[in-house]
Amino acid sequence: MPKIILKFGAAVIKEIPVEKDVFTIGRKDDNDVVIDNPAVSGHHAKIFKQGDVYFLEDLNSTNGTFLNETKILKAGIHNKDQVGLAKHTLVFINEEEADAAQKPSEQKSMGGSETVIIDATKLREMLSDQPKGQGQGEKTGFLKIIEGGVDQNTEIEISGLLVYVGTGEQAQIKIKGMFAPSVAAAISHRPEGYTLKAVKEGYPKVNGDAITDIRQLHDGDMLEFGKTKMVFLLRQK
Repeated sequence: MPKIILKFGAAVIKEIPVEKDVFTIGRKDDNDVVIDNPAVSGHHAKIFKQGDVYFLEDLNSTNGTFLNETKILKAGIHNKDQVGLAKHTLVFINEEEADAAQKPSEQKSMGGSETVIIDATKLREMLSDQPKGQGQGEKTGFLKIIEGGVDQNTEIEISGLLVYVGTGEQAQIKIKGMFAPSVAAAISHRPEGYTLKAVKEGYPKVNGDAITDIRQLHDGDMLEFGKTKMVFLLRQK
């Protein structure tokens, strides 16, 4: 079960378990987290669960809601993310998400006449033009759309801490399909690397595996969203 660690400056005030699908934060007593500070609105923000994904949404507050020091209206919230309200900080802890991200990818045997076996090494050589012999500094993630996408045959840099894949306005990376969801998945950039979180369970696929939770992404992974296919690449900028 996720929890919130409420802090004032460096001091921890208390820990509150997130026991409901909609969890409100504000100055009034009917909130799940009550912050007695005039800079905090009566109903300031909420954390809510949609599928297996948690989101943070500002409730038209006076002074705004900040996620990892970035002002937001609505955004996905993940393990160890920090929410700033006035001089208070709320640390979102979701150990289930952290455990899922650390699990090694399980290989599945695939059969049938339509099975295509892709050699990851050859795929990286074909699609990545990264010069050989570069240093081992931090690399940036890119998505190369190879089939069925709005931006066909283009590479899109995964900028920021979180990007969405889907058909809706919220999605920075657009996919096609009559039944494609407005938000199919969220790709997060963390210190430990890039992860894909399925917003619509089972819709995204990584290397042919339907994803229902979180999957760590590796250079050369094949991502499928319905009829849209793309390759995840890591490059030094």
